[in-house]
Amino acid sequence: MNQPLKALVEPAAVDAPEKAQPAFPDDLELVRRARTGDSEAYDGLVQRYQERIYATVYHMTSNHEDANDLAQETFIKAFQALRSFKGDSSFYTWVYRIAVNKTINFLKQRRHKTHMSLNDLDFNAENDPDLVALVSDKTPRRDVGLTELQEKLNTAMMKLSAVHRLVVTLHDVQGLSHEEIGKIMDCNVGTVRSRLFYARQQLQAYLSDYLK
Repeated sequence: MNQPLKALVEPAAVDAPEKAQPAFPDDLELVRRARTGDSEAYDGLVQRYQERIYATVYHMTSNHEDANDLAQETFIKAFQALRSFKGDSSFYTWVYRIAVNKTINFLKQRRHKTHMSLNDLDFNAENDPDLVALVSDKTPRRDVGLTELQEKLNTAMMKLSAVHRLVVTLHDVQGLSHEEIGKIMDCNVGTVRSRLFYARQQLQAYLSDYLK
């Protein structure tokens, strides 16, 4: 016997309510589960923030191998200290602080050249007409000029103290707010702003001869 036409054009499931999609667990839930020994929960936290942690460390060390090692050490230490996380700040801020402390200690022991993209840094350079022309004109002069300016910027960054280099990296490269940086660096917002202002002023001074 053939099925009725209505059954063919109006499946029974059409009126059935859609099954709710499972929500992604938030950081605090993953932390709670990780504390009970759920390794997959901690893996979820690592996957959420490993790229940002790596990027921060790399901009401080300019070395992929060192950045990988320090990022891995950061998450290992964070796992070992997971029970000390009180939830007063977000998990990623807490992890950032661990990464920052490890990187600063690392930089105290070894000196590395820091590499930053010219697009990462904002210190009102757009007000310099020569620089605007340099980075805008698609000419051989642009390619040579950008390479030279990048080298100057790398050198200038290394002249900053680790603390000032860090605040520039967190704000101008990672895009963190003053409040978030203050939590990571364990200082108030006013201190963050003053350090950022000083660092940018120093970079402008170091690059002034080249930009003239």
